Amino acid sequence: MTKALVAYSTRSGQTQSIADLVAEGIRFTGADATVVNATSLTKEQDLEGYDAYIFGSATYHGEMMQSMKTLLFLAAKLNLQGKAGGSFGAFGWSGEAPDRIYETMENIFQMDMVGTPLRLKSSSLQGGLQMAQDYGRAIGKKITGK
Repeated sequence: MTKALVAYSTRSGQTQSIADLVAEGIRFTGADATVVNATSLTKEQDLEGYDAYIFGSATYHGEMMQSMKTLLFLAAKLNLQGKAGGSFGAFGWSGEAPDRIYETMENIFQMDMVGTPLRLKSSSLQGGLQMAQDYGRAIGKKITGK
């Protein structure tokens, strides 16, 4: 079975909610999705064995959260070239974190990214639930072919 890792960094729980919905969308395609707080991923082995990597962070003062920065440095030690990827995040004002994560995954890790970064103020506002699930479905289709 194909597997995806959905890792997030959150301050208020909004990014975790989005992560859960993205994982749900992945599961709709028949793939397995594991949702993990970035703070619990501390060694390279924690990141191994996945077909897709979806990383998300809240934007705080125009930046991604430190735990996501740490996760990206850890992920840089793996060969993720060609793996499916995506990024997402919640934000209040500016929303730069998902873009920076996406650019790192696409340009530095050379991953096969899905669409564009998913930026939501909340999973419960303005169709956020559907957008997050659809984002997950797009990733799931990429790794399952369904």
